[in-house]
Amino acid sequence: MSEEIPSIQILFSDDFKVRLRTLAKRYRSIRTDLQPLIDDLQAGNFIGDQIPGIGYAVFKVCLKNSDIQKGKSSGYRVIYQLKDNTCILMLVIYAKSDQADIAAHQLRDIINKFDEG
Repeated sequence: MSEEIPSIQILFSDDFKVRLRTLAKRYRSIRTDLQPLIDDLQAGNFIGDQIPGIGYAVFKVCLKNSDIQKGKSSGYRVIYQLKDNTCILMLVIYAKSDQADIAAHQLRDIINKFDEG
């Protein structure tokens, strides 16, 4: 008898897709670097630190950038929303070298735009 693993759906906001495409022009390995995170999330491992003050279950994860010879702290930041136990919305991805942080109101705007669309 095998245990049924719940299937977790990963959705991508328009902001995430646009930023990923832009970053992929500079960092050829970005999709390879991102895949282990997506695999973890689909397996139900909700990793990262929860971001307070947004009003949603939003998490930030640091990922290593294989295209630069520095650690995770110099890599990418991926922010995702745990919509429920079966659905995750990838909100935004950015390179730490491009942007230090993202404001809570920007994350709320991305979530609202996605929910309306």
